[in-house]
Amino acid sequence: MALVSGLIWVFLVGSICLSEGQFNRLTVGFYDETCPNAESIVRAVVREAALSDSTIPAVLLRLHFHDCFVEGCDGSILIDNGENAEKNAVGHQGVRGFEVIDKAKAQLEATCHGVVSCADIVALAARDTISLAGGPSYEVPTGRIDGVVSNLSLAGDMPDVSDSIQQLKAKFMRKGLSEKDLVILSAAHTIGTTACFFMTKRLYNFFPGGGSDPTINPILLQELKRKCPENGDVNVRLPIDRGSEETFDIHILQNIRSGFAVLESDAKLNDDETTSSVIDSYFGFFQPPFGPSFEADFVESIIKMGQIGIKTSLEGGVRRICSSFS
Repeated sequence: MALVSGLIWVFLVGSICLSEGQFNRLTVGFYDETCPNAESIVRAVVREAALSDSTIPAVLLRLHFHDCFVEGCDGSILIDNGENAEKNAVGHQGVRGFEVIDKAKAQLEATCHGVVSCADIVALAARDTISLAGGPSYEVPTGRIDGVVSNLSLAGDMPDVSDSIQQLKAKFMRKGLSEKDLVILSAAHTIGTTACFFMTKRLYNFFPGGGSDPTINPILLQELKRKCPENGDVNVRLPIDRGSEETFDIHILQNIRSGFAVLESDAKLNDDETTSSVIDSYFGFFQPPFGPSFEADFVESIIKMGQIGIKTSLEGGVRRICSSFS
C-alpha cells in the first residue's frame, strides 16, 4: 500500500476552489496538539469493526461520499432528528456505518472532549477502510466543522444508478468535481455490494416494453438474472466489482471496459467519449511511474471531494454526540 506523496494534499488544500463557497482551510495534522491520538483512535475502531464485518470498508467509504454530497462534508448524514432527517432520504438508501462513527466519537470524547468533529471522523474512517481493503494510504486534511442542518429534502440531488451520463456529470460539476473525478470516485465501487432492488430496471425494464440493457456482457447478464430473478427477492446482495469485491484495486475499471459493469451508472462511463478516455488511460502502454496512477488519482479525487462545502466556525461547531445537534 503506497503512501501517496504529500504534494497532492498540499496542492489541494492550498489552491482548490469549490462551488459550495468559502470555507475554513483544512490541514494535515490539525489535531496534533489538541488531540494527538485522534487518528490512531479512529483507525483502531475502524480496524476492529472491519475484522468483525468484512463489508465495513465499503460501508464507511460510501458514508463519506453520501455525507459530502449533501450540505458538504459536515456530518449532516449522521443526525437522527426524526423522520425528516437527511439519513432517511431515498438517495441514502442502504447507507450504514453510523455505529462505527459513534463508537469512535465516544472514545475521542473520553480522551479529548469537544475537540474532534464528527465530519472529520467520517473522512478519517473512509481513509482507513481504503487502506484495510488494500488501497493506498494517504494523509487526510482535517479541521472540518459539524453542520447544524439535517433534512431529507436537501438530499434530492444525489447521483442515482439510473442517471444519464449527462446528469452524472452535472451533479458532480455542481460539487466542483470534474469528469475525471466522476470516473475515479465511481471506481470506489471496487469494494462493496448492491441489492437486486437497484438492478431490476436494468435487467428487466430497460426499455418501455421491457428487456435488458444491451451493453451488459451476455455472460454477466445470465449471472445477474440468476442472482436477481424477475419478481425475486430485491434484498439479495451481489458484488459490484465482479471478481474483486473485497479488494480496493483497478479491477472495477477493467470490468467497465469489458461490459461487466454491474451498475448502470458505471456502465455509462464507458459510453461517453470523455469518461471512457479516462478509463482507457489506465490501461495504456505506459504504466506508473511513467503513466497515470489510479491510486494516486483516487487519492487526489477523494481529498478533493472531502473539501466540498466545508463549514466555517460561524456555520456549525463540534458535536459531542454525532447523531444529535449537541
